[in-house]
Amino acid sequence: MTDEPRGTAAPTSGPAAVPTSLPAAPRPALRPSLALLTDKYELTMLQAALADGTAHRHCVFEVFTRRLPAGRRYGVLAGTGRILEALPHFRFDEAELAFLERTHVVDDRTLDFLSGYRFTGTIQGYAEGEMFFPGSPLLQVEGTFAEAVLLETLVLSILNYDSAIASAASRMTSAAADRPCLEMGSRRAHEQAAVAAARAAVIAGFSGTSNLEAGLRYGLDTIGTAAHAFTLLHDDEPTAFASQVAAHGTGTTLLVDTYDVRRGVENAVAAAGTSLGGVRIDSGDLGALAVEVRQQLDALGARDTRIIVTSDLDEYAIAALAAMPVDMYGVGTSLVTGSGAPTCGMVYKLVARADSTGVVRPVAKASIKKESQGGRKVAARRLGPDARAVEEVVISGPDELVVAWTPEEGAGEESGGLRPLHVPLVVDGAVDSRWVGAYGVQNAVRHHRTARAELPRGARRLSPGEPAIPTLDVTLG
Repeated sequence: MTDEPRGTAAPTSGPAAVPTSLPAAPRPALRPSLALLTDKYELTMLQAALADGTAHRHCVFEVFTRRLPAGRRYGVLAGTGRILEALPHFRFDEAELAFLERTHVVDDRTLDFLSGYRFTGTIQGYAEGEMFFPGSPLLQVEGTFAEAVLLETLVLSILNYDSAIASAASRMTSAAADRPCLEMGSRRAHEQAAVAAARAAVIAGFSGTSNLEAGLRYGLDTIGTAAHAFTLLHDDEPTAFASQVAAHGTGTTLLVDTYDVRRGVENAVAAAGTSLGGVRIDSGDLGALAVEVRQQLDALGARDTRIIVTSDLDEYAIAALAAMPVDMYGVGTSLVTGSGAPTCGMVYKLVARADSTGVVRPVAKASIKKESQGGRKVAARRLGPDARAVEEVVISGPDELVVAWTPEEGAGEESGGLRPLHVPLVVDGAVDSRWVGAYGVQNAVRHHRTARAELPRGARRLSPGEPAIPTLDVTLG
């Protein structure tokens, strides 16, 4: 969703009052179109290309990243489904066209083209939840220049953020092993980014989210019970706990560190009995407190009561708690900011285009440290005899050979096979529904679980290192 927030009426009394003779500020309209979530140069390029006749040349754009964040061994692709959900809403309605005309962004000819804009091309790419490495051809957008160039900012803004969150989340769920991780970072992100972050976190293994909109939109399990404010509202902690248990049952989770943790645990068990679902610790030395609380709960007979820890956790803090009697981790700020890597540095580059005779030819940048590799590409992951990944294979060459390539051509006798990485996402403008909505999220969850299990041993360590597997570039022809 990209609806703009409604404005707030100006005060009519008090020290900050606005004179009633002034007109009220206009309230932004709620618009379903996503077409202006883009950069101006995409439209100005379109205008020039329409004028010189190159706008309708067949083109292939590619999304990739030149490097992983320092020390990271792999990335996780997320956001593909959100791109597919956005495509039908990427159109220029009356409000968008009126703005572009009023502000002289483009000329009348371009406005006329935009009024009928629909993406009718083809998109293929890595399945959502897949691992990626430097140079991985993550997404290919194919169509006319006019159609494909307009999607650059939309594609990158979604993939860069969602993949950063999923990459961080995967490190956290790896560190947590079999213990569930819960996403609770909505208050640390833009309200719509919070929904995207919850979705990306679940794709990378998180068990649930505190964000209700994400639960509605993507069918995610939602979690949450009470904050310290609920305890502070009441005259004392026992009263607060008794109220929560009365409302939500003994299976609820009680927050025990508002005052004194040891007394909090006593009050929690007194309120719910030994069938208390869980206690949450949100401050202090979480490891030491978890040990003490576990001993206390067991002594009180609440042996099945779970211990949930929160408080500025990241993958390193989760790993440090591996030997402690913790049952669940709640993660917020670090997750929704990518745990120090808030973007993946993905770029959207033209890699092939038809020349004046209609022949598709590779094109590439040669800019220092910003070079690109020309030509359409396909990718596969080579698996060893133990079914673990040994390298990423990226195939390029003459367009007709790349299109016709199949994984069987490069499997190798000692290999466990080549697993193709590209899947169809959009064909002639039609979105593949397997990758959108709640069903698409569950597909991505399963795919990530399988793909991460293929990584070589040691690839999931949190210590700095090189990419988990090397990338082999193969040129056909």
